[in-house]
Amino acid sequence: MLGGGSMVGIKRRRVYEILDAGRTDSALGRTVDIALMTLISLNVIAVILESVPTYEAAYGQFFFAFEVFSVALFTIEYLCRVWSVVDHEDESLGYRSPIMGRLRYMLTPMAIIDLLAIIPFYLTIFFQVDLRFLRVLRLFRIFKLTRYSSSMTLLLSVLKEEAKPIAASMFVLILLVIIAASMTYLAEHTAQPDKFGTIPAAMWWAIITMTTVGYGDVIPVTVFGKILGACIGIIGMGMVALPAGLLASGFNSALHRRRREYEEAVEEALVDGVLSHAEIKQLEEAQEELGITAEDAM
Repeated sequence: MLGGGSMVGIKRRRVYEILDAGRTDSALGRTVDIALMTLISLNVIAVILESVPTYEAAYGQFFFAFEVFSVALFTIEYLCRVWSVVDHEDESLGYRSPIMGRLRYMLTPMAIIDLLAIIPFYLTIFFQVDLRFLRVLRLFRIFKLTRYSSSMTLLLSVLKEEAKPIAASMFVLILLVIIAASMTYLAEHTAQPDKFGTIPAAMWWAIITMTTVGYGDVIPVTVFGKILGACIGIIGMGMVALPAGLLASGFNSALHRRRREYEEAVEEALVDGVLSHAEIKQLEEAQEELGITAEDAM
């Protein structure tokens, strides 16, 4: 007969399998995933509609009731994830420890997003918070969808891998903005003290010019200022495109790597020349986890 500790362990493992349906063959887990994705989407729609005064006046009580219902479910989900994470399959992540493992999980990006999805509601209980500020914070719930999207998972993976090159390019871009703003301040502050009277004020024009947006609300009028503007615009075209190029290259590498991983899984399954039902199921799960399309899998 199983002891109390064993029964709790079995239930905790079952909770983990349900919440981690993307990596386990659980029909109930997939149903829970779909339900949570639907609830998140409805929450985002509700927050957007609630910002319209007429809708808020007419359906304010409904919005509040739906908010309480959603926060209750999201809170239960968050607590269940923290409770069951000690049964995570990958021991290298260090989640197996009852206390430190759970704390380590709570500091992961996805767990922080889950917490940000519910914390605004509890802020109103203990603090006087501007409702407009509260609505904006509640939109963090849209980031919970990244848990269920292989594309967003791929994006986060690429950002993590390319963090250093992107940070280096952004650092150079910031330096160029400071230099451009300083030079433009020297050229224009006498002619236009209301628009280029300080270096921080000139930074607005430098950023808009370097990103090639060019609102036209502030423009240089001196000859030196116009020459600087032309040079900054040309330099900015290359510098702003650099992070985009790094992301594109990272995406391409990640996609090729995922396809190779899937090809290796197929080759391993075909060692005996026959695909069993279990092997087909494993390949389908690998295809879903890696974000491989049906066309690429064929």
